[in-house]
Amino acid sequence: MTPPIYTLHQGTRPLLVSVPHAGQVVPADLAARMVPRAEGVEDTDWHLEKLYAFVVSLGASLIVPTYSRFVVDLNRPNDNQPMYPGVNNTELVPTRFFTGDAIYRDGEAPTEAEVRARCTKYWQPYHDAIEQELTRLHGAHGHAVIFDGHSIRAEVPWLFEGRLPDLNLGTANGESCDAGLRAKLAQSLNAQAAFSHVVDGRFKGGHITRHYGKPSRGWHAVQMEMGWHTYADDQAMPPTWLPERARAVQGVLRELIEIMLTHRPS
Repeated sequence: MTPPIYTLHQGTRPLLVSVPHAGQVVPADLAARMVPRAEGVEDTDWHLEKLYAFVVSLGASLIVPTYSRFVVDLNRPNDNQPMYPGVNNTELVPTRFFTGDAIYRDGEAPTEAEVRARCTKYWQPYHDAIEQELTRLHGAHGHAVIFDGHSIRAEVPWLFEGRLPDLNLGTANGESCDAGLRAKLAQSLNAQAAFSHVVDGRFKGGHITRHYGKPSRGWHAVQMEMGWHTYADDQAMPPTWLPERARAVQGVLRELIEIMLTHRPS
């Protein structure tokens, strides 16, 4: 039986939480073309469906993909343009791990036609669901917010220099959401001392944030990139969930979620 492309819980308040890199499934025919290392889907945003599960009890919607980013990257534009020009980027259909090493065996990398086919089969349904859910929430509340959750090892030299702050909030330099919302979220992060943070630093928001963040339309988008170490043992693979550490960062995330649930854009 073929798994669904995603699962969607529809909430009652004007917020959709998306975790586009939480999926882990790679179809067997694709996995057979990849190097053995790829079986571990190491570049997954580990445990985010668990970390953000609490949003459902607050009335938010939650969408979680089934398939790994090794199949298709749901946070890249379907024209495959780089999100961050001038530095290393992974593609719409990634061919390299975050270390820069090849995912596919020699001669097995996907063709452009295959990239298009995967986009149609896996990428488009997820984005159709986001579009429809934001339309529903906007219709019910007069505005809608999408919060795009991500996580990564804090040190990935192939992608960025140095060590990332614990929490990296992105709003496409203030263009993807209401200025008042951005200010409240930044204030909330500034008020806590447990986790280092930055707003619109290295990770300013990927395709989902930039594409769906249309404040003039009443759609607002925010991205959170966080280190695995904030809730898991990032020296293990896959990273081991650490309940006490997770509860601490969930407290900070809950405040951000509450702000997005209650803020009324001007």
